[in-house]
Amino acid sequence: MELDDAYANGAYIENAEAYPPRWAASAEDFRNSLHERARLDIPYGEGARQRFDLFLPEGTPKGVFVFVHGGYWLAFDKSSWSHLARGAIAHGWAVAMPSYDLCPDVRIADITRQITAAVTRIAAEVDGPIALAGHSAGGHLVARMLDKALLPAEVGERIKTVIPISPLADLRPLLRTSMNQKFRMDSAAAIAESPVDMTDRYPAEVTVWVGGEERPAFLDQAIWLVEAWEADHVIAFGKHHFNVIDQLGDPESDLVALIVN
Repeated sequence: MELDDAYANGAYIENAEAYPPRWAASAEDFRNSLHERARLDIPYGEGARQRFDLFLPEGTPKGVFVFVHGGYWLAFDKSSWSHLARGAIAHGWAVAMPSYDLCPDVRIADITRQITAAVTRIAAEVDGPIALAGHSAGGHLVARMLDKALLPAEVGERIKTVIPISPLADLRPLLRTSMNQKFRMDSAAAIAESPVDMTDRYPAEVTVWVGGEERPAFLDQAIWLVEAWEADHVIAFGKHHFNVIDQLGDPESDLVALIVN
C-alpha cells in the first residue's frame, strides 16, 4: 500500500531488532526490584489481556501516572515497559500500565473502550491527580481519554496532564497502509477514532512529545494534534521512535517533570 513505508519505523532505526528484548529484560528487572510494591495482573475487564500492573512508591502516592504502550494496536503488552515507571515512582507517584486486546481480534474502537475501563479502574485504586502518557498507538489511546463521551466526569476531571508521545492522531492515513487489513477501518471509523477531530474534551494540559529523528509521518502526526488542540509541542532532538520514551525512566528528565509537577 502507498503509505506502508511512511509508517515503517524499525526499518529506519539501527539495530531495531535489539530493542524489544532489551525492553523486556529491563522491565523484568525493575518489577523484581519492587517486590511487594509491584501489584501485577489486576483485572479491569473479563479478557485475559484486560489486566494492568500497578507500581507503588514508598508511602502514600501523590497521584497516579498511567502509561499506555504502543505497537500499532497489533503488538506488545504491559510486561515490556515496567522500567519506564522508575521516573515517576522516584517522585512519589504510583504508576499503572495496562495491556489490551490487539487487532485483528478487536477493532481500534474496542481498544479505546478497554483503556477507558482500565483508567476508570486505576482511578479507583489510587487517589489524587491522574497523568496519562502513551507511545505511538498508546499516544492515540491516551489522547482519546479526554473525550467527554468516554470517561465519567469524576475520573476525567482528575486528569491533570496528557502526553501523547509520537502519537497517531489522525487515523485516516492508515487506511492507505496494509495494516488496515487487520484494523478493518473504513473512513467513518477512522474519523471517529481520530483525536484531531475531538472537540468536547476534558481540560487537561496536553503536551505532544515527538523525537526529532522520527519518520516524517510521525512528525506530521504530532504537529496535526498540536494544531488541532492548540497543545504544547516538544521535539526531543536526536531521538527516534524507539528511544523517545527512554526519559520516562529518568527521574531528572524533562518528560518526567511534566508528569509529576
